[in-house]
Amino acid sequence: MKNTKITIFGLGFVGLTTAVGFALKLKNNQICGYELDKQKAQMINNNKIPFFEAGLEAALNSTLNKNLTITDNELIALENAKIIFYCIGTPMDKDGSANLNYLLKALKSTVDNIDKCAPCPILVLKSTIPPGSLAEVFLPFLENLGLKNNRDFVLANNPEFLREGYSLDDFINPDRVVIGGFGDSRDSMGFGDNSIDSIDSIDSKDYEIPELKEIYTPFNAPIIFVNPNTAEFIKYLSNTMLSMMISYANEMSIIAQTIGNIDIKKAFNVLHLDKRFSGNPANIISYIYPGMGFGGYCLPKDTLALYKKAKDRGFESGLLKDILEINNDIIDFHINSIKKESIDSRIGILGLSFKPNSDDVRDSKAGLLIDRLLQLGYKNIVAYDPMAMKSFQKSYDFAIEYKNSLDAILQSCDVFIIATAWEEFKQVFHKIPHTKIYNLRYM
Repeated sequence: MKNTKITIFGLGFVGLTTAVGFALKLKNNQICGYELDKQKAQMINNNKIPFFEAGLEAALNSTLNKNLTITDNELIALENAKIIFYCIGTPMDKDGSANLNYLLKALKSTVDNIDKCAPCPILVLKSTIPPGSLAEVFLPFLENLGLKNNRDFVLANNPEFLREGYSLDDFINPDRVVIGGFGDSRDSMGFGDNSIDSIDSIDSKDYEIPELKEIYTPFNAPIIFVNPNTAEFIKYLSNTMLSMMISYANEMSIIAQTIGNIDIKKAFNVLHLDKRFSGNPANIISYIYPGMGFGGYCLPKDTLALYKKAKDRGFESGLLKDILEINNDIIDFHINSIKKESIDSRIGILGLSFKPNSDDVRDSKAGLLIDRLLQLGYKNIVAYDPMAMKSFQKSYDFAIEYKNSLDAILQSCDVFIIATAWEEFKQVFHKIPHTKIYNLRYM
């Protein structure tokens, strides 16, 4: 696979991490990142990334114009490309379904220029798509354009498991690589025996795509080939589990406060000592901790999309429905406490991103909280975040005040709400020991 050209469509959080990650690990391959947005492509070509992600900009600088090129010209991106990864958003429709139109449009554009690619290019969807999408939507779509799988192209799904704030490390050091393929024929769907005794039993050579196995081998992680439905489901299985754990912790915190005289921080910290969680400590414990609910791009969208998919098939998941409802109810629970404050109080919001170590404010719980407070008539709201101020102001049109430092906001408000668990916010308990703090992240 030396000198094989790998192209990545879409240079957002997942796409740019994928492009830079492959450039770091596959020194003898040509990596090309394609971005439709000319301004964004130019910015990346100037060694700048359009979002914050620890270590990614430095890694970009070390690979750009070496074995990594960035372009806004699709024909250049497709020229001689053997493997094409699609890292394109699948946003929610109004009914909660995943919108696949952007992906379909990108595939159509590739098909229109498939003669520019290497023979029988491998089209890999890295975007999160509901189970059944590759077989029921994307393969028929390509076939209706006159192409045939394993003759004109190879279609695959390769879900990502990247955490914002740690994406480059997660890509370079994955704990598993999951690839869904059809095998030698469309009939290799793998709907037979559901009994799985070990990781080896699902690493089926029936679905193996040698070129993908080769490019992922240097990552020293289990490479698991499964049928497309299974690969798609594994991604949702992961994200809905994380959603469930966050909502579980929040529901337990409500029960604890309802009963009363329970030290919630202590209770959860003791829970985390259970050796079955393993690690030192296991990263999973960050999800099993109460707060304001889950936000960001992935968990709300994917939990709702899987719920909608199951409901469309005749099964309404009470668990997923409850997870989503609890995620909304926890804000109501906190608001009921906060609204006891005087309507004239100057309320300081500490944290605006949906999670610490990120500037992502999509579906930020801080945004929802501020909106609810404004609706209740609180007009004196001041906000601070160490990294997400600009992105928040751009995304949310709120008539509130912003401060540029922690000290500045601590000097200007009567009441504080910790909305994001940034490490620096641990200082506030010592800096303003006699001021009311709503510690919604239980720091």
